[in-house]
Amino acid sequence: MKYLLLAAAGAAGSLSRYLLAGFVQSFAGSGFAWGTLSVNLIGCFGAGLLFALGERYGVFSEAVRSALLIGFFGAFTTFSTFALETWLLLREGAWWLAAGGFLAHNALGIGAVILAVAIVKSFL
Repeated sequence: MKYLLLAAAGAAGSLSRYLLAGFVQSFAGSGFAWGTLSVNLIGCFGAGLLFALGERYGVFSEAVRSALLIGFFGAFTTFSTFALETWLLLREGAWWLAAGGFLAHNALGIGAVILAVAIVKSFL
């Protein structure tokens, strides 16, 4: 049952991302990824809200919490997971790990895109 909840929430999250990003971008026009930014910000706020409600009040079962945080918000935007995990490190006082993770995710992520594009252009 847990896997079905994750799959259903993931499908809802990815469809929501597609629709919201497209909607925002259609109004904002090209030039900057406003649709992606809006999805990331809404995803971070929603994941933070659900995490805090679950931690403070225990309002979600483990299955529902996983479905919402991993399934829905994981498919909606993995940036929300990254932001939540970074905040948890900051909350624990692990400033160096948080900063290292921030730099690694961003620098290595962009580097991976550059490398992949270079490989395709050079060899494929």
